[in-house]
Amino acid sequence: MKEEILMKHGVHKRPGLHVISGFTVRPGFPAVNGAYPLGTGVNFTITTHRGTSCELLLFRHREEEPYAVIPFPETYRIGDTYSMFVYNLDIEELEYAYRIGGPYEPERGLLFDRNNILLDPYAHAVTGQQVWGKKETGPYHARVVEDLFDWGDAVPSKRELSDLVIYELHVRGFTMDPSSGVSHRGTFRGLMEKIPYLKKLGINAIELMPIFEFDETMNAREYEGKQLLECWGYNTVSFFAPNTSYASGPEHNNEGQELKEMIKACHDHDIDVILDVVFNHTAEGNEDGRTFSFKGIDNKRYYMLTPDGKYFNFSGCGNTLNCNHPVVRQMILECLRYWTISYRVDGFRFDLASILSRDEDGTPLKNPPILEMIANDPILRNSKLIAEAWDAGGMYQVGSFPAHKRWAEWNGRYRDSLRGFLKGDFWESWKAAWSIAGSGDLYGVTPEGTDTGYDAYNSCVNFITCHDGFTMYDLYSYNEKHNECNGWNNTDGANDNRSWNCGQEGPTDDPKIQELRWRMVRNACAVLMCSRGTPMFLAGDEFGNTQFGNNNCYCQDNEMFWLDWSMLEKNQEIFRFFQYMIAFRAKRAVIRKRLPDAHCGIDPIRAHDVNAENTNLPENAKTIGVSFAGYDQTKDRDDMIYICVNAFWDDVPITLPKAPEHTAWYLYVNTYGDSTGKYCYEEDEAIAIHYSFVMKPRSVAIFAIRQS
Repeated sequence: MKEEILMKHGVHKRPGLHVISGFTVRPGFPAVNGAYPLGTGVNFTITTHRGTSCELLLFRHREEEPYAVIPFPETYRIGDTYSMFVYNLDIEELEYAYRIGGPYEPERGLLFDRNNILLDPYAHAVTGQQVWGKKETGPYHARVVEDLFDWGDAVPSKRELSDLVIYELHVRGFTMDPSSGVSHRGTFRGLMEKIPYLKKLGINAIELMPIFEFDETMNAREYEGKQLLECWGYNTVSFFAPNTSYASGPEHNNEGQELKEMIKACHDHDIDVILDVVFNHTAEGNEDGRTFSFKGIDNKRYYMLTPDGKYFNFSGCGNTLNCNHPVVRQMILECLRYWTISYRVDGFRFDLASILSRDEDGTPLKNPPILEMIANDPILRNSKLIAEAWDAGGMYQVGSFPAHKRWAEWNGRYRDSLRGFLKGDFWESWKAAWSIAGSGDLYGVTPEGTDTGYDAYNSCVNFITCHDGFTMYDLYSYNEKHNECNGWNNTDGANDNRSWNCGQEGPTDDPKIQELRWRMVRNACAVLMCSRGTPMFLAGDEFGNTQFGNNNCYCQDNEMFWLDWSMLEKNQEIFRFFQYMIAFRAKRAVIRKRLPDAHCGIDPIRAHDVNAENTNLPENAKTIGVSFAGYDQTKDRDDMIYICVNAFWDDVPITLPKAPEHTAWYLYVNTYGDSTGKYCYEEDEAIAIHYSFVMKPRSVAIFAIRQS
């Protein structure tokens, strides 16, 4: 499409040519940002507001000194945009960068320096990053990428968010351990090799931790004999370029090929791909950080600055991207469009998304322009948009993020209340019940009856674990975080974990403690899969992966963070339980969304205590029940399920809701287990229950109606 635009605007025509530095050039197409090849030439476009001059630098592969410096004539500048078409370039032989001149006045936030070699903000590939962990001391160069990938006739996914089960994973950490058994460990291709496993598990969406180009050697250090790298990827170098170290081999001028193959393979197996994107800060850091791109191009536009030219730090990482400046808004929107068009991704999870709702001085905005633009963009119409609705500056917007009826949120309230209640914090019972029922108090209507703009069942992503914090097994193995090996004297990572070690900190041989820990994991899984909203869990939770009590593995590119796939064979029982619960959710539309009202007249959602006829849930209830009812048109009958959570340490008798006429309750899940050691039952094994049941200590039971 870019080539057609360039052709339309005449870059192939000969009139108006100039020769600069020995190269034939002509004015380019300023509306096409970045570098795009056409025939034997390339169109280069870059924008700077306060810069007074611009030079294009051309390098040969792996060389530090440019073989050509081509100044942009002032006649090639329209407004703030420099654009030039350079003829007779072989994109396989070149790398490029810019130098921009202008005032250097740090106290005013101006950092122009004609000696700085600057990376194109719209670069589709960054050189020198292909070897993981190799420290590059020189400036970044960009490469011109030719996109020839054939997507075939595949139609983009239009699944509703509530129909997804999201599996959060780190591309490298997912298969890097030798136990993964893949041929291309730690890469996109290694992930492709695990697609049969993902299908067997039953998930239908993966959320990839950042795969934009980042520098894992940033702040690299040794501690206690181990090399620590910033492996998570949350310090972005280039928003338009894939991380080349995640490819299993070089992709010269074809960067992203393996990633596209992986995404296509996922789509071929009916798995959506969601990217974790970081538009809140960059790897340039604060005043002490490097100047390799945005700072030297337009520091005052790209970053939020204090009046004396310092960096606001709402990200907790040194700087804050100025997301609601028109130029930055345009870059973010073009970036999302690019990944949607060129990589066919199905959605985005926005890290520290509350920063996107701040004004240029950091003030919270009621109607942030960038969020509205993204929500209403026609190309992004079917993209899932998921906000981490808080930031490191104290802004917390869970339930109040400006949604425009498009944005969903990571439901932090769900995580906190369910973690608390499941371990016995009974004062969390109301919040836990609301959360299981779909958090309608957050995503439905306000107490005053005003529509919040959310569709409650497509507005919250429920999670108990994610990359940031304990794994699910560690959640019930440690009372405290154990991040000593990160080298910060255990001061990093969250302190509010709401975890419980079940009687002993860390590993134990006590069979009673081990059994209790696995039951708590089953409880968390069962509740998560039977809650309204979209469930998400962390890769490895399904087989009891541990990070040994470390709740902030951002720098642990080693066996502490890598998934230990030997645990899958060792813990097959918990894997089968996850399988069962994911399949159970898929079969029961009444869990995932509100159906037409049940013909029997039963309320669509009810919360209960031990007596299902009592809908006045006590404030400190030790046992809570939530029922969902509706008419399932695909099955042509009413459907109803009942989830009961006993957080108490004793047996608790409960009374189930009255079953509709000609139906009866059947027990499908009992996380405590029966006398034979079964925790869940297939359709022909489900146990008929006559209105009463004894909940065992610290357990979850799930019932569904069937024709009697």
